[in-house]
Order: sequence, then C-alpha cells, then structure tokens
Amino acid sequence: MGQLSGPINIYHVERSRCDVQEQIDISEFRKVDIRIGKVVEAERVQGTDRLIRLTVDFGGVRKQALTGLGHLYQPEHFLGRKFAFVTNLKPKKVRGLVSECMILAAMKDENEVVPLVPERDIAEGSQVL
Repeated sequence: MGQLSGPINIYHVERSRCDVQEQIDISEFRKVDIRIGKVVEAERVQGTDRLIRLTVDFGGVRKQALTGLGHLYQPEHFLGRKFAFVTNLKPKKVRGLVSECMILAAMKDENEVVPLVPERDIAEGSQVL
C-alpha cells in the first residue's frame, strides 16, 4: 500500500452533501410556516403508483396534502400519525386534486425518504422552529 500524503478530511463527503446553491437570510426562513399535523385520512390517488392524498388536522384547521411517497409507503403508514408540514405554500393542483401543504422528509435518494416526525407527542398545529 502507498503512503497517504497529508491528513485525511473525514468530513469532506458530509460537507459536500450539505453544500447549498444559495444562502438565505433568517427573515426569509421565517416566512416558511412549519407545523405539526396529524393525518386523519390517507388514501392512494386512483390511477397512480406514487401519489397519496392526506387530510391533515392542524388543531382545528384541516388541509389536504398530496405526497409522492406511495412507492415507499402505504397510505396506512401515515394514518393517525403526526408529521412536520409546510403549511403556507401556495395551493398546487395535481391530477385534479389540490395540495395545500407539504409533508417534510429527509432524503438520501429517491428510494430512501423518511418523513419527519416529532420526537415526542405534541399538539396538532404546534409550530416548528
């Protein structure tokens, strides 16, 4: 085996995964309203493999979310559980259905996507900071 020249940077790979295209000011980040919602209805969108329609309760206010995670999860995975959602996105129409919020998830690649859940139980509608 050959000798290594210089120290090995074990953080190089991890940093490259976190590189961002553009930095934003904290005031821009504060515009994003992230809240905990409880999924009260979940069903696959007819005629699709990936789309799941979620009805989410944010503490008395209900919104609909469409998620493209149907290739990884069954609708039952979401039902009755709490997740983090962006709640102030402009509504978007997909396959004739309106998505009013977006579930947040960590993603390694298209086949490893993990929806974000609170560490412990907290009220629906609680803000994520």
